[in-house]
Order: sequence, then C-alpha cells, then structure tokens
Amino acid sequence: MIAIIVIVALIVIIALWFIATKNSFVRAENQVEEGFATIDVYLKKRYDLIPNLVETVKGYARHESETLEQVIAARNTAMRTAPADLSAKIDSENALTGTLRQLFAVAEAYPDLKANANFVDLQNQLKAIEEDIANARKYYNATVKTFNNKTEVFPASIVAGMSGYTAKPYFEAADAERENVKVQF
Repeated sequence: MIAIIVIVALIVIIALWFIATKNSFVRAENQVEEGFATIDVYLKKRYDLIPNLVETVKGYARHESETLEQVIAARNTAMRTAPADLSAKIDSENALTGTLRQLFAVAEAYPDLKANANFVDLQNQLKAIEEDIANARKYYNATVKTFNNKTEVFPASIVAGMSGYTAKPYFEAADAERENVKVQF
C-alpha cells in the first residue's frame, strides 16, 4: 500500500514538474515573440522613413541611382520577409542596414545635401529609430538567451524536445555592418 502511494506521489510530482516546465516555455516563447514584435514596430517606422530619405537624396545625387535603387530594393525585401521566418528577417534587416550606411556615406560627398534641413531632420529621425531598434534588439536577444538556456539545460531540455521547442536565432549584426563603408568617386 505504501509503495502504491509513493509511486502515485512520484507520478504526480513528475506531472506537476512537466506542466510547470511546459508553462515556463510558453511564457519564455511569448517573451521572445513580444521582443521581436517590438523590433518589428520600429522597423515599420524605418520602412516608412526610407522613401522620404531617398527622395531627398535623389534631388542632390542624381548620378548615385545605383545606391538609391539598392536601398529601395533592400527596403522592399525586408518589408516582404515574413516575421515568422526569424533568420530570413534578420538577414534582410542586416542587408537594409548596410545599404543605409552606403546611402549616408554617399551623402557625405554632397555639402548642399548635408546642409538641407529636410535631410538633416530625416537623418535625425532615422538615428532615433536606429537607437530604438538597437534597444529592442537588446531586449529580444535577452529573451532569446533565456529561452535558449531553457531549451538546452537538463532536465528542462527533455520537455523542450518532447514539446518541439528549439533554440531561437539572435538578432546579430551582419559582418558587413562591422566593416567600414568604402565609398569611391
């Protein structure tokens, strides 16, 4: 009789542990999704700002059409990439960031453009949005770290494997973002 009670108690304890661990995965995954949704809000603001920026630069740097087209193409690709595909979204955002860096490098060669109030205002707005994106990336990466630790630490990794939870990608800077922009005229 005591053996049955001990076995039932162990089964109940294991079941409660499994439920608690599963619920912690659900909460952690929701935090990761919230973190990415916050990034997505700031990315949308950036997408909306880019056409105005390109139009302003276009008036001063007509022969830089290749750079302008690259910025617009990267923006369109980033906008079309589904947020559900985190790795592809991160890659497309890193590509867009790289083309924006090229755009500002080109703008450095045009003193009249750098003095244009509209361009300066757009540049300041973009700078503020980029800071917001950087902060949102930090939060997202922190939630990903917590989630990934849960999926890899024993014994929670057993629940992760049984429930189909896998590690999430970090939102990292692309290699191109780490390099200096090279502009040749």
